[in-house]
Amino acid sequence: MDKEEAWKEIERLRDFDNAITEEIQSDIAYYRTLFANVIMVGSPTEDWVLIDTGLKKYRDRILHACKERYGEKPPLAILLTHGHFDHIGSAKALAKYWNVPIFMHEKELPYATGKAAYMPCDPTVGGGVSLMSVFFPTKPEHLGDLVTALPSDGTIPCLPEWRYIETPGHTAGHISFFREKDKLLVAGDAVATEKSESSLSIFFPFQRLHGPPAYFTEDWYLAEESVKRLAALQPDTIIAGHGLPMQGEFMKEELQQLADHFAQQAVPKHKRH
Repeated sequence: MDKEEAWKEIERLRDFDNAITEEIQSDIAYYRTLFANVIMVGSPTEDWVLIDTGLKKYRDRILHACKERYGEKPPLAILLTHGHFDHIGSAKALAKYWNVPIFMHEKELPYATGKAAYMPCDPTVGGGVSLMSVFFPTKPEHLGDLVTALPSDGTIPCLPEWRYIETPGHTAGHISFFREKDKLLVAGDAVATEKSESSLSIFFPFQRLHGPPAYFTEDWYLAEESVKRLAALQPDTIIAGHGLPMQGEFMKEELQQLADHFAQQAVPKHKRH
């Protein structure tokens, strides 16, 4: 093994050492990748489902995290909140490895099957990540016949206790997932618990409720309506696509404040869209 190969092996092992799940409760865990969270629904002894799949090159790290929790047992399905590159990136590779279906909202299918591309990112909204966003891909991974539209009635295959909530704005077919019995909300990018535009928040997460990532949000009016819809659910726990999970009274107050003052708190003063 030469020096370059040795460094690659060290990097691989270091990544795997960090590819561990954080349990929120007995049947909910997540793995925080560099850009976005990957959520696992189901206790280690039960059937389970994966929500979102991080970046394209995270397949092996996600597999490592999932195997640490579930062993060799594959998920029943992969669910996607939307088709942006940091949520859909490893979906195809994981679905093929596990031989499981992928589900997302019907309105996202054109973006996940090569028929449409998202609008360009907006680097004018402020923050280091926003400046880098011009390099983000707007055409997602082509999932082909691996992906299927979720039922139109809000039900979710393999998760009978859950329902999906249409939360457009960030993208046209963005959805969030909600379980009524414990008011647990998987919000995707409808909200964030860190300031997504800030590069510092990746390394120093500070929990506050923010609107969707501004550089990638298409329709701010719909995004506001979606936040109000989520606030009306009065969730006890929020797992967003970006940031650490939040729960308790402070989170509820923050969510209601965001819903009531969305234009002032979330919509950037300088924006192209």
